[in-house]
Amino acid sequence: MSRHSQGISIPKQWCNFLFDYPQYAVHDVPKEVSLPSNGARKVSIVPQQPLSLVTQSNSTREPYHEIPERLLELYAQYRPTPLRRARQLEQRLGVNARLYYKYEGLNVSGSHKLNSAIAQAYYYAKAGVEELVTGTGAGQWGTALAYACKLFGLRCTVFMVGASLRQKPQRRAMMELFGATVHESPSDVTDVGRKALQRDPGRIGSLATATGEALEIAHGGKRIRFAVGSGENCVLLHQTLIGSEAIEQMGALGEFPEYVVACMGAGSNFGGVGLPFLRAARERQRQLRLVAVEPAACPKLTRGVYAYDINDFSGTTPIHRMYTLGSHYIAPPIFAGGLRYHGTSSFLSAMYADKGFDALAVPQPDALGAGLLFAESEGILPAPESAHAVAGAIRLARENPADAPPRVILMNISGHGFFDLSAYERARTNTLESDLPDDAMLTESLRHVHEFNARIEQSSSRES
Repeated sequence: MSRHSQGISIPKQWCNFLFDYPQYAVHDVPKEVSLPSNGARKVSIVPQQPLSLVTQSNSTREPYHEIPERLLELYAQYRPTPLRRARQLEQRLGVNARLYYKYEGLNVSGSHKLNSAIAQAYYYAKAGVEELVTGTGAGQWGTALAYACKLFGLRCTVFMVGASLRQKPQRRAMMELFGATVHESPSDVTDVGRKALQRDPGRIGSLATATGEALEIAHGGKRIRFAVGSGENCVLLHQTLIGSEAIEQMGALGEFPEYVVACMGAGSNFGGVGLPFLRAARERQRQLRLVAVEPAACPKLTRGVYAYDINDFSGTTPIHRMYTLGSHYIAPPIFAGGLRYHGTSSFLSAMYADKGFDALAVPQPDALGAGLLFAESEGILPAPESAHAVAGAIRLARENPADAPPRVILMNISGHGFFDLSAYERARTNTLESDLPDDAMLTESLRHVHEFNARIEQSSSRES
């Protein structure tokens, strides 16, 4: 099977960014620290990932990880993905910049999520797992995992955030098309869900709740495991296909970007496109800045704190140090549901704390307005998440003075927006609801984070 398209090859290796930044590899709470919360909290749990994925998340010894032959065959069904110059958008804006975009929406899941879903299903199946369970925000990850499980003969259960499921019911239909069982989260299927319903009777939901429900199910079965859609190092690793392809594609055009822009949820598409470019920039001695664009409704980088926090409401996962708004925070039900997670990748958080990239927050009307302009100009309707990246790229382009050298900007369009027509219709008619954060809730959630970290510090002092 051909692994080339228009002279561009599919990478045969994933780019191991931990080789470049080993100092950011581990940021978990030490396992010997006990954290009393309704009794002693048990940090050690039944391992959810096979050794292959654990190794990918932790190894700092080699610059690349080889991609198995079977995965290369499956990637060849939709990769390499297109990279184009957005000339019509440049003209509409009248900016002094060359805008490029990488488009990840041309597969059955409609997003970049399939890159990791296929890999995880492959490794879990090899390990003898029979069912994968997960939480999903806007549904791209759930769709991707349902399809990947179908490929490898695995059962699939998905807990989807309630607000997003009601916004785009087609996502449930697609997941069920591939045989997945789908629950609206918070649900009455799990203890985590039932507790969440007490404080969230409207079922707005959050990815922390959906993930907690999925983990509860995973811990209850012998051959059932939890699959994570973003944030973990192995997931970022799988997504480096995006950046590695884009480096070759831009090179074929005689270009190298000064800015790489992507939306930021937990970090998989941002890290996937940006981290390979950081290595290439260092090797080529080029100047490069990565820019993460997050929603104003869930601004963990621009308004959050760098602290230890839990990933979900199950109370069983390891604690990570990350930029977070606190797991008690429930973001407004924006249409970019994939960006509503309260925290960010531990690795990327450590990098951001060292000023390794920039971040900006964009209100929902601005993001969807940029998405509409991109669709009118380039003929591609981006997902609301990806529209944040477009808005960020437009801002960077407009900031460049007319008498300066043109800025070369690459944006990652991580998925399509075909299931988000109601969002774009509201944007077009100026009927979007407010997406401003609930400051009182945010303050209360951050208070819990600070108290949690104080307990960690006290416990660590006693243990030492």
